Amino acid sequence: MSKIARPAAIAAIIGPIQNVAGWLIAGTIASTIHTEIWPGYNGIRQTISELASPQSPVLLIMSAFFVLGGVLSLITAIYATALALPGRVAIFVGGLCMFGITIFPTPLIGASTEHRVFAIISFVLFSAWPLLSMRFSKDAHVLLRPIASLTATAIYTVISLWFLFTWTDPASPITGVLERLLSFIQTAWLSFVVLSVWRAQRKQI
Repeated sequence: MSKIARPAAIAAIIGPIQNVAGWLIAGTIASTIHTEIWPGYNGIRQTISELASPQSPVLLIMSAFFVLGGVLSLITAIYATALALPGRVAIFVGGLCMFGITIFPTPLIGASTEHRVFAIISFVLFSAWPLLSMRFSKDAHVLLRPIASLTATAIYTVISLWFLFTWTDPASPITGVLERLLSFIQTAWLSFVVLSVWRAQRKQI
């Protein structure tokens, strides 16, 4: 039976922490800086990506957390073999997209097509991984069985569509909140699944 190796469990523990710490630390610093270039960061309205824009005073901080998130995703994809292969591929490619998001930052004024492409692919893959990781065997963990996988994917889809709708609306006042919510839920559920399966397999030893 496929297992969850220790590196994946460690990545799962760090994942949600770094997800929140990144935009919280960078956002807190950015919101206290008031210059002509950066008139004050509003995390409710503005996206996480704007913290890593070329004009951002916290560019290096947020970029570092993006890279860390990508690395953790790659580790999970490689060592969480309890997940079905298509799901692991989705997580792996989603992790690579985090590097693309960092390499092609979004400007404070205007938009980066490359950044948007990597961001959209990342959100889609990290929303689809539960469905693609689904196991049908009777000895599979309950969180990898169809009911849990389909439910998680459905919830991801609803929140993702809601976020994409607000993201394309320049007047939306809650784009930042929805992005943070979706990003955290995606990371937290993946970590919860990985750690739950890891804990279950340890009890069988």
